[in-house]
Amino acid sequence: MPTPLPPFDWDIFCCVVDNFGDIGVTWRLARQIEQEGHGSTHGSETKVRLWVDDLISFARICPGLNPELDGQWQQGIYIQHWHDTLPVDVIPARVVIEAFACELQPAFIGKMVQHHPPPCWINLEYLSAESWVEDCHGLASPQRVGNQSLNKYFFFPGFTPKTGGLLCEHGLVQARERWQQDEAGLAAYWASLGLPPQGEDELRISLFAYESAALVSLVEGWQANPAPVTLLLPMGRAVTDVLRGLGCEGRVVQAGDLLQRGNLSVKLLPMTDQAGYDRLLWSCDLNLVRGEDSFVRAQWSGRPFLWHIYPQEEQAHMVKLDGFLDHYLEGLPEESAQWLRAFNHALNQGDNTSELWAKWPQYDAIWRQHGRDWSQKLLRDGDLLTRLVKFLESRI
Repeated sequence: MPTPLPPFDWDIFCCVVDNFGDIGVTWRLARQIEQEGHGSTHGSETKVRLWVDDLISFARICPGLNPELDGQWQQGIYIQHWHDTLPVDVIPARVVIEAFACELQPAFIGKMVQHHPPPCWINLEYLSAESWVEDCHGLASPQRVGNQSLNKYFFFPGFTPKTGGLLCEHGLVQARERWQQDEAGLAAYWASLGLPPQGEDELRISLFAYESAALVSLVEGWQANPAPVTLLLPMGRAVTDVLRGLGCEGRVVQAGDLLQRGNLSVKLLPMTDQAGYDRLLWSCDLNLVRGEDSFVRAQWSGRPFLWHIYPQEEQAHMVKLDGFLDHYLEGLPEESAQWLRAFNHALNQGDNTSELWAKWPQYDAIWRQHGRDWSQKLLRDGDLLTRLVKFLESRI
């Protein structure tokens, strides 16, 4: 007989859309809730259940996960394969989070309204810096279920005190500081990737982006850079453009390969778990990131980064990019802010970056200090989970 499941404090639903972004955010949220013990009413441990429709993609960032199982425990979280058929005896948790507008099936919603008291239903939205987010954050949307009504609350991550903040587990910034100040540890880390310690003038850059013609010109610029550049490239969608920039389009490559051309070395990396990706971001001088999860983690690294936002029709993503840059560039000298905005635009529009990269030495020090200051500024009003728990206190 299978072991009966405990009552759950949190249900988090995730529909995997872009392989790692949505599941990356919800997996981090689930672990932070469990690790920090938020909201337990069933003993000393908080019980979190994460519903995921694509366990194969999930397993790439959670290596211990078995995609063949319908239900399993991983790192203190119960992982439930989410498909059309609900478990017969399922009981909704006290808090139900519908991540990124994924739609709960009517059968589960029906169980929610039958539960007394009914769960607090949260629609955790995509991260946006647009001004309208502040007006919508925390609003209730009444949902009719038969002859009953249940509120669904919109919770928007964001960059201002009037939004939901960003995911950041307690102690993360302190762990980053210890990592970046540990020279022996950094040398051991590079050795684990098959690289020597970083040279005095060498730049080390991580790249996890979508396809973009801008990457070709960036790679060409790095080859001609006066100082050595090492590119840390996880296997993914950007590999083809990098190979084009190296002049070896169509070459078959695999994780572990080291490619060299001019002053550029490219180290291809396997996909890693989230802790491993954090360490990569912390260790590099510049990070090119994409989507939402890696975008947020780049900000906690305290290092310079460029954001390759998920492309949308009618250039809607560029409005979102500029909304973020309006916040991020505030306080920077005008010339450096204009350069940085132009660099982000070039990456996202597929433009040639040669002239922009040539100005890196001019703005490098300013950008590095700004990255550290920005990560501290983001935490002044609390992280996302702290704000979410406070929001729930008056509704449960």
